[in-house]
Amino acid sequence: MHPGLAVGLVFSGCCSNVVFLELLIRELPGCGNLVTFAQFFFIAVEGFIFEANFGRKRAAIPIRYYLIMVAMFFTVSVVNNYALNLNIAMPLHMIFRSGSLIANMALGIVILKKRYTVSKYTSIALVSLGIFTCTFMSAKQVSSTSSTGKDEESVSAFIWWLLGILALTFALLMSARMGIFQETLYKKFGKHSKEALFYNHALPIPGFLLLAPDIYKHALLFNKSELFQVPGTGLSLPVMWFYLIMNIITQYVCIRGVFILTTECTSLTVTLVVTLRKFVSLIFSILYFRNPFTVWHWIGTLFVFVGTLMYTEVWNNLGPLLDRKGKEEEEVKKQE
Repeated sequence: MHPGLAVGLVFSGCCSNVVFLELLIRELPGCGNLVTFAQFFFIAVEGFIFEANFGRKRAAIPIRYYLIMVAMFFTVSVVNNYALNLNIAMPLHMIFRSGSLIANMALGIVILKKRYTVSKYTSIALVSLGIFTCTFMSAKQVSSTSSTGKDEESVSAFIWWLLGILALTFALLMSARMGIFQETLYKKFGKHSKEALFYNHALPIPGFLLLAPDIYKHALLFNKSELFQVPGTGLSLPVMWFYLIMNIITQYVCIRGVFILTTECTSLTVTLVVTLRKFVSLIFSILYFRNPFTVWHWIGTLFVFVGTLMYTEVWNNLGPLLDRKGKEEEEVKKQE
């Protein structure tokens, strides 16, 4: 598949996925567990049919390793979605999750004993400063919004927000640890991305039994939402179920796009595309949903994305690429 098409899948799938997730969260902030279960179930069924060949294909990586990875992946997914129920706005959620570079570097130094260049440390400092700025300004917004009510409500709102920040921090570190574990597995057994995608979503399914009461409660609330006529089909269904179905489909398109990109392009290109996608999603969330975003939030966001681009060394790789293109153009002119 052409890399341009893969980039299109990433932008269309991932950006629209964020939109449908925000539509769900705005209506029912506590529906994160139902959304997570639906996403896991869909990808597990698809993987069981097309990757595992209805269970006939043997796993290249031993299941015991997948069980460890799955425990981390399930925890990260549930905690990230549940954080939206703890007074965390979607823009802050996206910015905070962009700080994965910080967690990866920190755990890489501690666990893998890695050492980095000065430019890498500078880029991480920028990302850290950006996230701190956005988090601090969001804390002020929570305090000022809550101060208009009773003192007890103000303190309660801020405590829930603080718990949300702690949840995101925990998920960030756990995700980085999972990445390191996955890296060591791939070095030992080779890369099996589609297989890992299937087992990471299929094995946690029984764990959702612990969340069954909450999932069932929100499924009933979804049934009570207003009816929506699906364009071009004539079918009507509760609008929350429509949002959820679209969220699942767009997430699948997003994941497939990233997977194709990793096979067709370098890791640098993948990181750059994913970073730009996050920025586009953030801008859309702010403009379309009118989420509160001050000048300081913009400055913090700029720090995060500039730091991310510095970390991937886009500028160092872009220079030689432009020079090579310039030389090719000069040669063409000489031939003419």
